[in-house]
Amino acid sequence: MEKGTIDRRISVAPMMDWTDRHCRYFLRLLTRHTLLYTEMVTTGAVLRGDRDRLLAYDPAEHPLALQLGGSDPAELAQAARIAAEFGFDEVNLNVGCPSDRVQSGRFGACLMAEPSLVAACVAAMRAAVDLPVTVKTRTGIDDRDSYAELVDFIGRVAEGGCQIFIIHARKAWLTGLSPKQNREIPPLRHDIVHRLKQDFPHLRFILNGGLTDLDQIAEQLRRADGVMIGRAAYENPYLLAEVDRRFFHATRPPPGRRQLIWDLLPYVDRESRAGTPLHCITRHLLGLFQGVPGARAWRRYLSEHVHRPGAGSEVLAAALHQIPEPVAP
Repeated sequence: MEKGTIDRRISVAPMMDWTDRHCRYFLRLLTRHTLLYTEMVTTGAVLRGDRDRLLAYDPAEHPLALQLGGSDPAELAQAARIAAEFGFDEVNLNVGCPSDRVQSGRFGACLMAEPSLVAACVAAMRAAVDLPVTVKTRTGIDDRDSYAELVDFIGRVAEGGCQIFIIHARKAWLTGLSPKQNREIPPLRHDIVHRLKQDFPHLRFILNGGLTDLDQIAEQLRRADGVMIGRAAYENPYLLAEVDRRFFHATRPPPGRRQLIWDLLPYVDRESRAGTPLHCITRHLLGLFQGVPGARAWRRYLSEHVHRPGAGSEVLAAALHQIPEPVAP
């Protein structure tokens, strides 16, 4: 039995080294309704590491999903219970990351070769918590990329209790390509996700990969249950400013770019008092003025000033002066 209902029409992908708690807090200022995901956290880190630090988030980040990396059903079940105790809204299993480091731990995309194990992991987590348990995966790995093999994988994992699949619409090469290359070189196959939705109408499929504007997203929502935005949401975060009005029927106008920074300053001050270096926050803001005159000066000012001893919110306020007033509200 799953607790609550999450609107999954729009979500922001879990991205290692990117979607940390500072990034997520900032993105939440842009959109109240988009589902946000943590970076992947391994079960070993959750069970034996500093979980108070690893799983920390601001309550404003809800709805928020925790992505786990692991392949031991018992450990995943225990980690899922901890996620529930911390108040996360969903637990997601990573079956899509192709990095060598992840493969050496026997999780990520290499698990596509072991659908029975993935099903067992899902079943163990579902038995442990009443949160939604979802799987993020690829369309295939290496030469195991036929549609029949993908259907077998989806069907067997669904038997373990997974009802929601997030499909990165590219296959992954486990050897020969870096994670970055695996996000770019294998061709996008949105049509495979559309076909899965037709063949498994009782399951929900979230499409991920290659979407860069709201018109593309609207088109994909006609054929999938939801859309997950990755790099585009990070490199051009203001893309999310219109999401609530366009897809969630919100009536309030989106915040202007300048207002976003002013709204962020109390958080920056609070984090500064807690000892968070300013650059840990501002690195997520570099793309805010993408396409706006003064964007390069904005990035340069931040890069040159955030590392100074004692740097705080005043650096952000000063950086706004690099943007011509009439251009960006």
